[in-house]
Amino acid sequence: MRSRWVSGDPPDVVYIDGAGSSETQMVEDDQLMNLTEWAQEIELEDGSKLVDNFIAEPASYDGELYSLPLVFDTWGTWYDMAWFDEEGYEVPKDFESFMSTMGNIKESEGIAPFVTTGQYPYYFLRGMLYPAISAYGGNELLASAIKGEEGAWSSEEILSIMQNVQKMAEEGYVDPGFGALNHTQSQMNFLLHDNAFIPVGFWLPNEMSGDTPDDFKYGFIPSPMNKAGEPMAIVPDLRPLAIAKEAENPEAAKAFVDFVFTREYAKSFSEHTGAIMNVSGVDLSQSEEVPDYLIEANKMINDPEQVQIYHKPHPMSADLETPISDALVSLMLGNITAEEFVEEAEKAAEEYRNAQ
Repeated sequence: MRSRWVSGDPPDVVYIDGAGSSETQMVEDDQLMNLTEWAQEIELEDGSKLVDNFIAEPASYDGELYSLPLVFDTWGTWYDMAWFDEEGYEVPKDFESFMSTMGNIKESEGIAPFVTTGQYPYYFLRGMLYPAISAYGGNELLASAIKGEEGAWSSEEILSIMQNVQKMAEEGYVDPGFGALNHTQSQMNFLLHDNAFIPVGFWLPNEMSGDTPDDFKYGFIPSPMNKAGEPMAIVPDLRPLAIAKEAENPEAAKAFVDFVFTREYAKSFSEHTGAIMNVSGVDLSQSEEVPDYLIEANKMINDPEQVQIYHKPHPMSADLETPISDALVSLMLGNITAEEFVEEAEKAAEEYRNAQ
């Protein structure tokens, strides 16, 4: 749709998701309608306000809303539950056990246990680093890193995390060919047991349904980058609906967005997509159509002893995410050290701040 936005003929309603899309960039470019006041008027079937019934809060830009979060997704690490049970591999709960399990798999199977897409390195950034940054420094450090604030990327916490990523690469646990893989290729390799772990969101089983082996059983855990003895970390990754500032039919656009947000359709959404709509009070356990992995993940996410939920203020701007992602690929390929990575990331953050 890029050409339509550039030419001043945008769609009235836009679902912001997929490679190349950036809500923050669209806000910075003044492409989206301010929804702050209107959002307060939207009601669910029982008359309660939608804004009081989000599982995760909408992205906020200095207190203003430009989108409404439709999909509650979260990145995490996937594995084949049936394969792990058969071979006796431990499901990791922290970085220490993660490294141990990957070592066992590499030795037993002769494979690099971890794969991700190098063509879209934000998969690793959002799927592994965001939870790690949250586990080490909470919402404050996560927000500082996403906003590119001075000193965030060169902090001791993030340096420690990147040193762990460097260890993964040095031990040969990261697939050496990941740099050339797109997301579907990396996911296919994972399904074929060329690798054992992959960071992806809840859409993975549905996206790969036609290629999943019959004996494969999807297992999901929050990415195990946390320290031993501490809860695993999850950072919700919301998929929002927005209305174009230059919408041709703004009232019709609002009516459609209002129509979408109901609990009735939230349940149907989970049954059809294998993902969760960002509306509270929806019971998925009674539906035979909702996949087991989603029900189990939902239980885990809502158990504070196992999982701590963190929140980012808004998505990272593409102007910052792109250079940091490029440096991340270099680190995972062994071309730079963790210390060099944080230097490059801090430089990218400075350039981003200066451009604002």
